[in-house]
Amino acid sequence: MNAQGEDLRVVLDIRRDKFGDFFEIRTLTGTNQELLVLNAQPRKKHLLLLSRQFDNSGKLLAKQKFLCGQDEGHWFVAAIPEDEPVSTVAGAQIALKPAEVRGREEALGVTRKESFRRRNAAFVRQGEWFFVPERGIEADPMRLVRNEPLSRGNGGKPHWAEECYRAGGETAYVSAKYPTGLTMAEYNLLPEKERKLGFRQMKRDATVYVRGEITHSDHKTVYLKDWHRVLMNTENRSMAMRYLAFLD
Repeated sequence: MNAQGEDLRVVLDIRRDKFGDFFEIRTLTGTNQELLVLNAQPRKKHLLLLSRQFDNSGKLLAKQKFLCGQDEGHWFVAAIPEDEPVSTVAGAQIALKPAEVRGREEALGVTRKESFRRRNAAFVRQGEWFFVPERGIEADPMRLVRNEPLSRGNGGKPHWAEECYRAGGETAYVSAKYPTGLTMAEYNLLPEKERKLGFRQMKRDATVYVRGEITHSDHKTVYLKDWHRVLMNTENRSMAMRYLAFLD
């Protein structure tokens, strides 16, 4: 997973060598860059990193915050939205929750301690995905699909849902060459030969519901007995992730 943007002049990535996984930070040649650890939680293996970029006169060009850490034994980097004024690891974790999740926690009286768990009365979390219980969902059997991937469209490993039901959204055509997807109009403009190269028809920004087993190679399998609405964390609101699309 990496976090980058053409205006940020910084790239955070997770790499691996013979000693194991490590964080790699790269900047453009000649960039005036400042990196600060705002808060660290060694026991939780989490830290909040601030990146600030300046021009040659010392004027601040951009700043970005990243939550770096370990989730279920695997390292991750998550970009924090710029409109979230956080200064601690806990604040960053809260900022990464979708507004719907935060509102539901407040309505249900979820305690602060419970809010940091992977499962509470408001949601079940697996990695960057939140699953919120929904009542009264009557899935059309003709539109119910099995063993479907949940993907942010950035080429990463998807999470897999045993049962999935979508409502609304825009059709997107996705392939290894176009991981964030093409609209139908864009797809139709491609040469016929290229249109036959492994495209998958998916939905962008649909309301998605899942139930059953949700699996991922880096996370413990979760089981959802009833339908849950799927929500992605708020990384896609950050400047570093602005080129990602919500695809599933």
